[in-house]
Amino acid sequence: MAVRLLTKLKVLPDVRGSVNFSSKAAPATLSDFDVQHKTPVIRKQKLIPKAQYGGRHAVTMLPGGGIGPECMGYVRDIFKYIGAPIDFEVVDIDPTMDNDDDVQYAITTIKRNGVGLKGNIETKSEAAYVTSRNVALRNELDMYAYILNCKSYPGVATRHKDIDVVIIRQNTEGEYAMLEHESVNGVVESMKVVTADNSERVARFAFEFAKKNGRKKVTTVHKANIMKLSDGLFLETSRRLAKEYPDIEHNDMIIDNCCMQLVAKPHQFDVMLMTNLYGSIVSNVVCGLLGGAGLLSGRNYGDHYAVFEPGTRNTGTAIAGKNIANPIAMINASIDMLEHLGHQFHASLLRRAINKTINVDRVLTPDLGGSNTSTDVVGAILQNVGRC
Repeated sequence: MAVRLLTKLKVLPDVRGSVNFSSKAAPATLSDFDVQHKTPVIRKQKLIPKAQYGGRHAVTMLPGGGIGPECMGYVRDIFKYIGAPIDFEVVDIDPTMDNDDDVQYAITTIKRNGVGLKGNIETKSEAAYVTSRNVALRNELDMYAYILNCKSYPGVATRHKDIDVVIIRQNTEGEYAMLEHESVNGVVESMKVVTADNSERVARFAFEFAKKNGRKKVTTVHKANIMKLSDGLFLETSRRLAKEYPDIEHNDMIIDNCCMQLVAKPHQFDVMLMTNLYGSIVSNVVCGLLGGAGLLSGRNYGDHYAVFEPGTRNTGTAIAGKNIANPIAMINASIDMLEHLGHQFHASLLRRAINKTINVDRVLTPDLGGSNTSTDVVGAILQNVGRC
């Protein structure tokens, strides 16, 4: 009733039955499953009004597996302590399910709320018709760009200091198109999908990000010397768009050389643009340079939805329940979410508390060379909230 009333008052657009296509419209005869698997470029997006009540935002929380549930618990405790105006809608996804019902429900809630906070979700089923939960979320919500801001913490001992690199990754196609088949017995073919439309919009996203954030250089990472058509298309698209941004330097680098250069001379990089699989590899390399999987957070963006998560997408199953997991990556993801929703005061408060905890107080979990527990870190952050 409230939505109908606001529509009549022209506060909200009339969204009943409206569908927005991020590319060409799918044939009417295709089911949602066929759209996902047979036409990977086409994403159906129904514009649902975002949930916001009296200045409070509803956010979908997907705890995932491994250390995800305990880290989400820390986030909820911290948000309650600082009075962050967020109400979490918790959705658990069973990794052993042989269907996508849980994932479809999670997608519905993210469409309703507009924003999600997630841990890494395992996909234990080996059935060919069960898609990766994480890939399905990104594809169904058409979150085509992934951002990982890789910045050094002075309080963490690493070989390289003062690294500040942004990785922007194409998030919905490439090797993760999930299109595989066994052409003959014992021969499996896997399709790598690179399209002009998606290459252009993620490249433009990267250059616009660099422009808005005062970055000076964009490096496109590729393997166009071997994959001349697919990576060649991605590279040529980046080069073409670079001409529209004369104030931003553009260069390119082959993925294997890129990994070596990251380890040897990481300061040469500013913004890095790449396809899906290369982004997964480079993200883990840079996170390793900065202290491991427990520090950095990642952001998934589309035209309508955003989901925030730890940067390396590791479940941490081996250390779950031992009170030694590093909660910083998940807390940083929640800070990114607060900034996205416009709650700058709470985000800045938490970011300052984390910086003091790591860089000044040196309260560190074992993965960073410390001896503190997860709850020690959270307790120190809460104490520093009142001091920052």
